[in-house]
Amino acid sequence: MLAAMSTPSRRPSSQATAVPRDRADACPGALRLHTADDGALARIRIPGGVLSVGQARELGAAAGELGDGELHLTSRGNVQLRGLRPGCGADLAARLESAGLLPSWRHERVRNVVASPLSGLDGRGLADVRPWLRALDELVCASEAAARLSGRFLFALDDGRGDVAGLGADVTLRAAPDGTAWLRIGASDAVAVVSAEDAPRAVLLAAEVFLEASGGQVWRVAELPCPADELLGEVVRRSGAVQASPVWSLAGGQPSPGPVTGPDGTTSLSVLAPLGRLTAVQWAAVTAAASGELRLTPWRGVIIPTVPADRLPALESSGLVTDPGSAWLGVGACIGRPGCAKSRADIRTDAAGSLTTGGGLPAYWSGCERRCGRPRGDHVDVVARDGGGYRISVVRGGREDATTTTDNPLQLAAALAAARTHDQ
Repeated sequence: MLAAMSTPSRRPSSQATAVPRDRADACPGALRLHTADDGALARIRIPGGVLSVGQARELGAAAGELGDGELHLTSRGNVQLRGLRPGCGADLAARLESAGLLPSWRHERVRNVVASPLSGLDGRGLADVRPWLRALDELVCASEAAARLSGRFLFALDDGRGDVAGLGADVTLRAAPDGTAWLRIGASDAVAVVSAEDAPRAVLLAAEVFLEASGGQVWRVAELPCPADELLGEVVRRSGAVQASPVWSLAGGQPSPGPVTGPDGTTSLSVLAPLGRLTAVQWAAVTAAASGELRLTPWRGVIIPTVPADRLPALESSGLVTDPGSAWLGVGACIGRPGCAKSRADIRTDAAGSLTTGGGLPAYWSGCERRCGRPRGDHVDVVARDGGGYRISVVRGGREDATTTTDNPLQLAAALAAARTHDQ
């Protein structure tokens, strides 16, 4: 069992030297709406992306009756409602609370948890992360300290396959081969080895240690001037965990679209929403196909657990991606024009017009240098330029390479295809 978690202890030595943000965290939520060019925006946290069918239908109804009718999936498996009409905040909050999507108003923006979306379905993971997910969400919502986390702080629960472990979370919990769990803070080289039973409490402890180290003045672990290993050492000291340095292998990203067969022969369905946007028709198709729950993925897709494969054609006919060879695979974008005033282009239209086959690196389109929602890891960075055209760069290991620019729409698809297959 974790030892002395509530016992007062020394703070990590970096507490007094953390570099403060020059403004408060303005990350939108379900209760704090953001004003965009297309109306108000609400970001609803869905821990692990898990929704009951009833909750999914309520979100669809809210989108249709209060907003633009569409649901926008984020890179953290959350949902954004856009085009919300003025003065609808109280109505939206009441709907979400009634559906069980607001278990704690004080914690609604900090329930940022990604989890292996196929955990317990395809037999590939080392453990089913759903018990961890439920326990962690309850612990976060019950913690006074956790309410002070920023809306950008991220937890990841990986079932051992190495999918969400590569998403750059502030605290990552990963199932280990021996039945224990590895807890990693930021990009620490080491992990704390904890029992599976104690794992959710260890994750919360790591977040509380971060808050002490930051003094509430920074948003992410990477912003602290001290190494993440220092925070990990404090977690180990307080919890009685064992520190180790295992090989932190990653298995890549998103589930492939199409049927997913479990070890017992049951099937689940994986679909992708082009650019993360689901129309009312597509959302209705997803909820109609589901039997109990949905799982939204950090790659802007949806997993429909344990349903027959014969429900796939209806999903495909609605415009969702069900083919693992689709040109949409690996293509993402921010909202662009007309939804965002800072965007220099209608990047979603340009992205759709520049689809190519052949795979390669993921490509992410951004309307400006803020690059909202861009992925972690190696990818092709496509940024709209001031005055027109795009800047296309290959990003590997966090560094840009092979940068080109083009303002000719006829050359855009070819330039993008070349960048995605660079050095292959």
